[in-house]
Amino acid sequence: MTERFTESLRRQSEPTWSQAVGHRFVTELFSGSVPDPVMAHYLVQDHRFLDSFLTLLGAAIATADNFESRLRLGRFAGMISGEENTYFLRSFAALGVSEAQRNDAPDTLPTAGFKAIMREAAATRSYAAALAVLNVAEWLYLDWAIKAPQPLPESFVYAEWITLHDNPFFRDFVAFLRAELDRVGPAEAATSKDFFLRTVALEREFFDAVYAVEGE
Repeated sequence: MTERFTESLRRQSEPTWSQAVGHRFVTELFSGSVPDPVMAHYLVQDHRFLDSFLTLLGAAIATADNFESRLRLGRFAGMISGEENTYFLRSFAALGVSEAQRNDAPDTLPTAGFKAIMREAAATRSYAAALAVLNVAEWLYLDWAIKAPQPLPESFVYAEWITLHDNPFFRDFVAFLRAELDRVGPAEAATSKDFFLRTVALEREFFDAVYAVEGE
């Protein structure tokens, strides 16, 4: 059986992919033991590239080659703009993160890198490039979220971040993203691989960087 294009990309991203999925942050998230300053720092930084992420989704919608794909991407953009953004605001309140803290904390290097690669992929006007970044951003998170032991932590800050990335809608959307990249990626294999591998590296670096606050 021929290996799926997306599976080939994930294989080529090893060991970085597995290092991200099995990261200390993920392990502590599962147990609800991420220190509050680290979790706050993580969420502030993650929320920072929501604007760039929506730009990337918009580019994918604009460059998709069929109406059904645009509908699927559009529904996901609505979820990100609503349910997920609301989670961030509730979590900031629960963790005591002020608006000043949210606005004044500088971007970490991986955060700046994510914002840049999302806008770079959007600017290519290539559906494959946009899909390569989206696949990593969503599939890698599903890959760690499905490994969460039950029961989930009592605090919604941890539990909802896990369930936002492991639920029927999200699983179905990741399956759609993979199928789309399997379909259009091989025609732009070099571009797809470049964006995919760089995004996987940023995911691991992003998890690494959230612990920098412990040394401050």
